[in-house]
Parts: sequence; structure tokens; C-alpha cells
Amino acid sequence: MNSQVRLQALSAFLKGQRAKISPESVGLPPGTRRRTPGLRREEVAQLAGVSTTWYTWLEQGRDIQVSSSVLDCVANALQLNADERRYLYSLAFEGGGEVYPVQQEAVQISPSLQKIMTELKLCPVVISDRMCNIVGWNRAAAFVFLDFDRIPPEERNMIRLLFTRREFRRLAVNWEQFASGYLAMFRSYYGQYVGDEWYDRFLEEMKRKNPDFTRMWEESQVSYAPEVHLEFRHAKAGKMVYELTSLKVYGNADLRCSIYTPAPDTNTEAKLRQLMEEMGG
Repeated sequence: MNSQVRLQALSAFLKGQRAKISPESVGLPPGTRRRTPGLRREEVAQLAGVSTTWYTWLEQGRDIQVSSSVLDCVANALQLNADERRYLYSLAFEGGGEVYPVQQEAVQISPSLQKIMTELKLCPVVISDRMCNIVGWNRAAAFVFLDFDRIPPEERNMIRLLFTRREFRRLAVNWEQFASGYLAMFRSYYGQYVGDEWYDRFLEEMKRKNPDFTRMWEESQVSYAPEVHLEFRHAKAGKMVYELTSLKVYGNADLRCSIYTPAPDTNTEAKLRQLMEEMGG
């Protein structure tokens, strides 16, 4: 991500966060002449204790001097959580993220991680890299989602599949929540690896091909480990309810292990067991 693109991303993020905050929630009168939702720039500046001009320049993506202490005040004014603060810092400071070459070595799943996936027989598990490319999965994931082996490796990206494959839209009753969780995680990578232009090319492609992606990306959600409650309507097993837990796999490859645990007090696990038995799992 070059400096101009980084500052444009910063501008979009600040605008998106400002729009989410109601004046009443920070003790300001709602007013009657607000043309857009959320706070005005001068109100954010007032809450942060900075000049309106300086905050306006920051939100416009101008290349200005920014200190950690002042950025903290802006983060407080915008009510950012810990993940959102990290994302803000990565975009506000030149060189704040990591630079990686576009060409990377093929990801190798360690025997220990492979054993974890195998042992979680009734919990769908998907392993993805920092680009959300799917690099590993267990048999349960193939039964609940789709057989990833049938998808060309270059198209085996969780974000791409969520927005382009009808199977995922039909499967997830709360598809928007499902997709938003992955986008929030993807945005955290986007901020972390600001030196890799792959992200900008991928975002341009997705925005060009899918209006839903553009709309949801502009909501500016950030989460390094989203926990999502998912309700599926499986074509063969019927209603299935899962809790998504996302774990970081420490190592050079920066992998993520997404585990879909059957929700308690449901018959999801029994349904998956029966499905796998009937289909030769």
C-alpha cells in the first residue's frame, strides 16, 4: 500500500467511524440541520481536544504530522475498540505495518495442526492465511460448506467465496453477519500489511464485481478475532447452528484457524454425524 492509498484508507475509516456515533451518545444535542448521520467533524475535534482544521486535514487524508498522544484522543472521541485502534495506528503512521513480497512460498500445514483438524471430527475447521486464502480444512468443513477440493486453488479465498458462490448465501441464514465477520478480520490484515499491494488489487476487484461487498466494506468494521453466531440451512441436514471461534496460529505463515463449534442445546452435532455417516464420512 503506497502512501496515497494508505491515507485514503485512513480517511474512509475515520469517516465511517464518525458516522456511527450519535450526538446524544456523547452528550451533544441532536440538532435539526444534520444532513448526514453521526457526528460532524468539528464535534469530533472538540471531543478530541484538537483543532477542527487539523482533524479535517487528518480525515481528508492529508500527509500531516500525527503523534501517538493526539491519535489516542481521536480514538477516544470516536469510541474505538482495541482492534479499531490498532487499525487506526497502522494507517496513520508511515511504515506502521509490515511489508511482505507479493510472491510467497506455498503454505505448509504442520503435522500438529493437521492432527487438530482431524481430531475435531464434528467441528468444521478451516485454515486460512493472511489473505483469507483457504489452505486447509477438515472433512466436517467439506460436508457443511462445500468440497473445497473442487474449487481451483486461485479461487479458494473465503472472502471471494462468500460474495460469489450461491452455496454460501443459501447456506447462511444470517449471511450478512457471516460475511461481515470475515470482512472485519480481513480489514485487520489490510491494516497490518500496509506494504503489500495485493490487498488493494483484491479490494478493487471485489468492489468492481459485487455491490454488496462495496457497501459492507464501507462499514469499516475491524476485528482480529470475531466471534460469530451462525445459523445454517443445510440442503441435506436442515437447520444447523454454530459458534465461530477464530484462533491465530503463531508462526511465519500467519495462519488462522476458524473453528465452527456446534451450538449447545441444539442437535447440530447429531445432524452432522448422521450426514457424514450417510454420505460415507
